[in-house]
Amino acid sequence: MITEFDKKLLNYIQTNLPISSTPFADMAKELGSTEEIVLNRVKELKDAGYIRKIGAFFNSEKLGYVSALVAVKLDNKYIEQIAEKISSYSGVTHNYQREGEFEIWFTLSALTEAEQEEILNEIRSQKGVESVLKLPAIDKYRVNVQFELV
Repeated sequence: MITEFDKKLLNYIQTNLPISSTPFADMAKELGSTEEIVLNRVKELKDAGYIRKIGAFFNSEKLGYVSALVAVKLDNKYIEQIAEKISSYSGVTHNYQREGEFEIWFTLSALTEAEQEEILNEIRSQKGVESVLKLPAIDKYRVNVQFELV
């Protein structure tokens, strides 16, 4: 069960996570709590599936990376193996299964086009992969998604 404190904590984490050597202590001070309580609640909320990941968003292009949205058409018998293989690459984010002709969609960032193609060729070579569609990022739009809990 999510408490009123949990709602405040989750709202705070989404937009105000401090960049410091003691972010959870700083957050606890802002929320009128202790670092121990904040850390315990974050762990419990993560274990319960309310928090998937806490991390920063970077402008990969400014850091010199190339990125693309990728779709994979495959034989569904191999979906778990292929999804696991795709998720093993450090440049992969947002790896999702979808209904339709292309069942797996993910984003792939790499330092160079050549590195990106090497990864995509490895994915293409997986048993059960029928086709890989690479959709390079042309324009990027920043979308701020926040789920305000009240």
